[in-house]
Amino acid sequence: MKNKAIIFDLDGTLLDSLEDIAVCANKVLEEFNLPIHKIEDYKNFVGSGAEVLIRNCSPKDLDEKQILALLESFKNIYEKNLHSSTKPYDGIYELLEKLHSNNIKFAVLSNKPHEFTVKYVEKFFSKFNIQEIHGQKKFIPKKPDPKAAIDIAKALNLPCENFFFVGDTDVDMKTAKNANMTAIGVKWGFREESELWENGADYIVKTPLDIFELL
Repeated sequence: MKNKAIIFDLDGTLLDSLEDIAVCANKVLEEFNLPIHKIEDYKNFVGSGAEVLIRNCSPKDLDEKQILALLESFKNIYEKNLHSSTKPYDGIYELLEKLHSNNIKFAVLSNKPHEFTVKYVEKFFSKFNIQEIHGQKKFIPKKPDPKAAIDIAKALNLPCENFFFVGDTDVDMKTAKNANMTAIGVKWGFREESELWENGADYIVKTPLDIFELL
């Protein structure tokens, strides 16, 4: 167990953030007189970063200038409403406490913009002093490219095959496979269980503490 480590996705894995994301995106769409969506619809829009989110929820006939304007507006609105409804899923704190008390290293890797990722982790998980927190950065390819996951493994001084990569989307499962890590899908996240199996999940867990049992 001591030679194992975990990389967690953030949205849909550690945090239930869907409502905040959806509300902020809909505000942007309304601002530009575009159709809005139900909160549940955003489960299929998220997972690949803010720009892809905006492209997914916007009409397909918008040009690049319009997309960039929507994206900028979304980032501004989202920052102001960062923690309105977002909260950790039930059992997440208990899992992290167990990992921490057993000296098991863990990190966070998200496709959310880096500055938002850091703010979220500092807001909800500061007591765990997580050293490796990575969101989407300009010069590092986003998931499912394995570079950021591999960089985390190097920083924590453990081989990739010793890592569990935990997430809720096809992107996370593909990242795990691309980085030669064990892929763990979570049932409480944004996507269907079938998507996780189809994209390489080695295990799928029903509760956060099931992850500790796998260790």
